[in-house]
Amino acid sequence: PAKPSPETVMEGPSLEHELIALEERYWQSMKDKDAGAATALTDYPCIVAGASGVMSVDEEAFTRMLEGDAWAIKDFTFGEDVQVRQLTEDVAIIAYKIRENLTVEGEAVTMEASDASVWVRREGKWRCALHTESVIGDPYGRDRKPAH
Repeated sequence: PAKPSPETVMEGPSLEHELIALEERYWQSMKDKDAGAATALTDYPCIVAGASGVMSVDEEAFTRMLEGDAWAIKDFTFGEDVQVRQLTEDVAIIAYKIRENLTVEGEAVTMEASDASVWVRREGKWRCALHTESVIGDPYGRDRKPAH
C-alpha cells in the first residue's frame, strides 16, 4: 500500500495524549532528579536551547546536570494551549506554556515559559531530541533588569 501523505499522518487524539504524557513524564523525571528515567526518554546528543544559550548534551553531561544541586523543580503545571503535530511517522513536535516553581541556588523562583520539544521514534520508543524554553515576557526583553 502507498504511504500516507503528511496531511493524513497528522496528529490525532492518541498521539496528542501520548506526547503530552511523555512530556509530563520527562518533567516529572527532572523534578525527581531521576537520571535513569530522563535518560530513557532522551535521544543523545540532545539539543537544548533557552535563555542560557544553545548546547548539545550527551548522556554523561545530562546526568551530571540532573544530579547537581544548583536547582530543583518543586512543581510544574502545563497550560491548556498544548499544540502537537506529527511531521512524519517517527517525528513529532509538542509546544506548550508551563509554570515552574523551582529553587535555584537556594532561592524560590516561579517562572512562566513557552516550551517546545521534538520527539523522534527509535526502535518503537519516542525520545526527546530537542527541547527549547523561552521565558514569557516582552519579546524584546524590555521587561528584564539589566545584569550588573
